[in-house]
Amino acid sequence: MALLTAMSCAVYISRNLGMNTDTTDMLAEHLPFRVNLKHYNKTFPQEMDSLLLVLDAPTPEQAYASAGLLSARLKKDTTNFQDVYAPNVDSFFVHNSLLYVSVPELERIADHMASAQPLIAHIARNPTLHTFASVLTGAVEELRKGRNIELGPLLNNVSATLNARLAGVPRILSWQSLFRGESQKIRYQEFIMVKPIQDFTQLYPAEQSISAIHAAATDIGLTNDSPVRMRITGEVALADEELKSSLRGMEYAGIITFVMVVMVLFFAMRTIRLVIAVLICLILGLILTASFATAAIGHLNIISIAFAVLYIGLGADFAIHFLLRHREVLERGLPAKDAIHESGSVAGGALTVCAITNAIGFYAFIPTDYSGVAELGIISGTGMLISLLVTLTIGPALLRYVPKQPELKSGINISLSKILETTFKWQKLTYVAIFIGLFSAVILLPQLKFDYNLLNMQDPKGKAVNTFKELLSEVENSPWYVAVLAKNREETDFLVENLTKLPEVKKVVTIFDFVPEEQDEKLPLIEEMALITGPIVLSTSSSEKNDQLSEKQRKALFKLSTTLDRFITEKPDHPILVPARTLRNSLTTLFSHLDKENVKNRSKLLHSVDNDLLITLPTSLQRMQSAIDASSTFSKNDLPISLTSRWHSQAGEYKIAVYPAEDINDNEALKRFVRAIQQVAPQATGAPMVSLEAGEAVVKAFVQAFSLALIGIVIALLILLRSVRHTLLVLIPLLLSSIFIGVFTVFLNLPFNFANIIALPLLLGIGIDSSLHMVHRSRNDRLTREDLIQTSTVRAIFYSALTSLVAFASLMFSSHQGTASMGILLTMGLTFTLICTLIILPILLRASTQKVKL
Repeated sequence: MALLTAMSCAVYISRNLGMNTDTTDMLAEHLPFRVNLKHYNKTFPQEMDSLLLVLDAPTPEQAYASAGLLSARLKKDTTNFQDVYAPNVDSFFVHNSLLYVSVPELERIADHMASAQPLIAHIARNPTLHTFASVLTGAVEELRKGRNIELGPLLNNVSATLNARLAGVPRILSWQSLFRGESQKIRYQEFIMVKPIQDFTQLYPAEQSISAIHAAATDIGLTNDSPVRMRITGEVALADEELKSSLRGMEYAGIITFVMVVMVLFFAMRTIRLVIAVLICLILGLILTASFATAAIGHLNIISIAFAVLYIGLGADFAIHFLLRHREVLERGLPAKDAIHESGSVAGGALTVCAITNAIGFYAFIPTDYSGVAELGIISGTGMLISLLVTLTIGPALLRYVPKQPELKSGINISLSKILETTFKWQKLTYVAIFIGLFSAVILLPQLKFDYNLLNMQDPKGKAVNTFKELLSEVENSPWYVAVLAKNREETDFLVENLTKLPEVKKVVTIFDFVPEEQDEKLPLIEEMALITGPIVLSTSSSEKNDQLSEKQRKALFKLSTTLDRFITEKPDHPILVPARTLRNSLTTLFSHLDKENVKNRSKLLHSVDNDLLITLPTSLQRMQSAIDASSTFSKNDLPISLTSRWHSQAGEYKIAVYPAEDINDNEALKRFVRAIQQVAPQATGAPMVSLEAGEAVVKAFVQAFSLALIGIVIALLILLRSVRHTLLVLIPLLLSSIFIGVFTVFLNLPFNFANIIALPLLLGIGIDSSLHMVHRSRNDRLTREDLIQTSTVRAIFYSALTSLVAFASLMFSSHQGTASMGILLTMGLTFTLICTLIILPILLRASTQKVKL
């Protein structure tokens, strides 16, 4: 019957059990921050569940061109993407780019363009290396004659480009920077916001969309070897990377853990047949519990999937206690059938109490706002009752059908008893240790922390995590900003005024900030630039034979070097002496490399230099011509719909983006930022709000659940044990181990987080089971502590905890920091549970018994 039931349930599970990996469903919808977030996502759906593509390039032209090509390619893929937005690629902003520059800066650019116009026009007529070198030679000659030309940035940038090529790390010259008279930066970035189509029935909902992005990037030439690098981050990428890092290597860790658990069970049972019985009970119980989850809820979430871990830890405990008690009864000489009945009657009572108290502990999560854990409570609580049913029905049946084998003698049980006997001699030392632990708790427990930062749970080596943290450190453009919705323009202005005053706020942005100020003053300057620059037509370079071209290029470069030498000699105090000397040295190094190469490699090197210096010129000229053609002012209504739809909803609401003044990757800075904004705008939402409020909701849920669990467990123990004294003896080890765990989390600087806090229900269950079995055995059999430690109950407690310890210790080595912290917490918690149950509780039992006798 069990086999047929298991097979039927397995088929039912495979056909009906779903997987919901949407983390937004983990907390109740009525929570204020969930209400605010839901309203914001409905108002601006483009922002929800998005990817952020970061393009890094050595020049702004390359970044711009790559962003344009990639965004155009992704927009065509409607199968994988709902929305693609590359703000700086929009032709509107290219055309009006100069209107966004301040008046003083625009005047400086206009002056620079006026002096550079002859050079630019000359190069544009014949965009070749020898022409460029000839024009630069003429400019240096004019400097030598006393003319004032701003050549410093140009000479520095050309020198840096030559040096990079000769060093084997090519660096393209940015003409856009030259047009503006700016020094070229090391890196330029463009951003593309992508809203992928996710499939939440799959383990990795965005995997197909992310793969499509990589494929599109490869198609346009963004490979590992290209100068432009693409990185993917954002909410969806972080979630995808987190799930992969938490599962990475789990198949190998699972095999190793399974082997180690079997070894521990073998040492505990000393026979393969009992090990097989435990494993069959575990597997059958897991299948039945998963079948219940399928029928009752219909899906698992990323929290409730942990029911399997909890079941293994506590389900094995039930089976081990029953089977070891059965073996103990057999050792007294009873027939096999009678031994099954007696072990069921004596161990069954304790197991029933354990199942009820564990179920109460898990069911206590149901009324909390943490719906992800509430589902876990429903499944795991029922799983405890299923485990009891399986242990007391299938367990005995297996004992009759699994072939008997001779038991191996084990010295571990004798050693365990001797160790525990030795601790009895240190009774006073034990009391001292308890006192020290409680005294430390008074000092350290107030320092318990909850880490609200979801990034700290992830693999620190993850690409999406590192990219996101890098962006967070650049406070000016932090991806973690707070969004505030205002109903109208008046409310927007009022909120902006008050938010700007906050010291925790760096800047506040609205749709109105995209309409530049002083447009009427800027337009005449732009028109003047257009008049001075005139229409510059870029010609195609003439084709010449490589040998002739190389010789022509070398002569032009040599003439430039000679002119620089004369300038350096004759003008030792000139302001651009250092850039001139730097370029002369770069040219000398170039000539040295050319002399060492053969004709073919010489032509190749000069062609590469030509490409490095002039490849961005066409794009830069095109963007410059578009910018200086701006001839009219514009208002908010003229902004492109792709922008306005992200800042002004169809319902008339305005979005206000509030950026932090600090790096809110720090929890304290995050809390200050969020609380300050909430004082002004309670309706604010965004990642910082969600992170902090979700963390506090989780903490509140666990406090509420554990309070309800403790009340329920105390009532259940009082009813089932009918003794206040024995109830207290069950609870004291649990409370002591909880206190010691809290002390050591502070001592080890291991804050609770969204992952490791899930370990607490398991520790609660194992703690109750262990102390309850000890008290139950001591009370029913009226055993002294010396006799108690010789029983199968103590061995079952030890091996149950050791089984769980072995099963979960491997989590400590996970690359996912949340999972690793869970492994540390479980390992530490199980160790304290053993100490409190096997060392402290026997001393308390003896002291309690002596007081009763007195």
